[in-house]
Amino acid sequence: MLGVLNRYVDGLRFQDYRTLWTANACAGAAAWALIVARGWLAYEITGALTWSGIVTLAAMIPRLFSTPLLGFLADKFDRAGLLRWTYTLNLIHNVVLAGLVMTGIFGGASGLWVLLVLSLINGTLRSAQMTITQSLIPNLLPEDRLLNGIALNQATQQGSRLVGPIAIIPLLELFGMGAAFWMCSAFYLVGLIQVQRIATRSTGEIDRRRGFFQNLVAGFEYVYGQPQLLAMVLLVLAHCSLVMSYEAILPGISVEKLGSGAIGVSYLMGAVGGGALVASIFIAGVHSVKIRGYLFLLFGMTSALGPIIMALTTVPWLSVLAAVSMGVNQSGFMTISHAIIQSMTDDRVRGRVSGVYSMHVGGSMAVSNWLSAVVADVFNASLVMAVGGLLLIVVIVVSVGVGPLRRLYFPRVVPATPEPATLS
Repeated sequence: MLGVLNRYVDGLRFQDYRTLWTANACAGAAAWALIVARGWLAYEITGALTWSGIVTLAAMIPRLFSTPLLGFLADKFDRAGLLRWTYTLNLIHNVVLAGLVMTGIFGGASGLWVLLVLSLINGTLRSAQMTITQSLIPNLLPEDRLLNGIALNQATQQGSRLVGPIAIIPLLELFGMGAAFWMCSAFYLVGLIQVQRIATRSTGEIDRRRGFFQNLVAGFEYVYGQPQLLAMVLLVLAHCSLVMSYEAILPGISVEKLGSGAIGVSYLMGAVGGGALVASIFIAGVHSVKIRGYLFLLFGMTSALGPIIMALTTVPWLSVLAAVSMGVNQSGFMTISHAIIQSMTDDRVRGRVSGVYSMHVGGSMAVSNWLSAVVADVFNASLVMAVGGLLLIVVIVVSVGVGPLRRLYFPRVVPATPEPATLS
């Protein structure tokens, strides 16, 4: 029994990785709680999903324009040191936001613009944290533990959708919106204490013979120059755009499906997080490249089921189960895709490749969240989710016919060659 457990949590035996894992769990909980509370605050002020979409866009759009530079910094400077700065600044941001909510500044139109600016700041810092973390994890684990470490890290990022939103429910009920933002500050404080304890020092490699711009775009050259890596990035981009850009329309889903408000949003996000946590832990125990490929295709296809069920059902408990399904399948797909991309990447440019990956994925989610909210205001949130799910099914079916992706879905495992016998 103990051996089976160790198979799933093997990466946590390494102290620096365990410390980073704890910090990420706290930061993830804060980030998802912020998405719920901030989106509902905008919806509460205006009564329009479009503004919820704009605020969510502001928190996500920095991944489109800042991550290439952040990836460059992660290759040039000590990654753990940079991570400390991101946690410190995000803690300050959360304290300021909580204080402003307590003063009631967000009661009018001018407050929306303050919320928008703070969302941009938070989004930039969150982008930095995620990019640097992706670059640092392979330096904290042996290569044969990388998939396990990435899966466990995804468990913190995806599973924190459960912890963060659920943690603020009693605060929303008893003390109001301000207390929820103070809880986010507390999460970041614990995360900052943890990252201060990381001892490993690592950087990438900057070519001193090339200028700043040439080194900056080296990540793009690396990704775009490898057909399999590029196909992976584009496939993940489509997946995130079509079925993972729903945060801005959750207030509408909550009203349509649960007849509830901010607390209903928290329950839905928590259900997604619970499913995501289960999937990430399950994948942490997968060591076979062949099984990983089959699961990658399976999760890609089933990622569409949750949104379609969510769109069709009118039963509250079935809506929550659909959210759990979304968490399981979408997290499974993202965990495996991230592990595949990291396994293809040279550590010398790992920061910049992580930046390019984040730019494509985060940028597409930011724009799609905003567009989804705009369309949902015109039609309804359920239609947006159904169409996204159906389009993803088409994308995954087509991807099986793409050579570089087909080789990932159905990898050929080369058997080990036995060593020749030696004469004694």
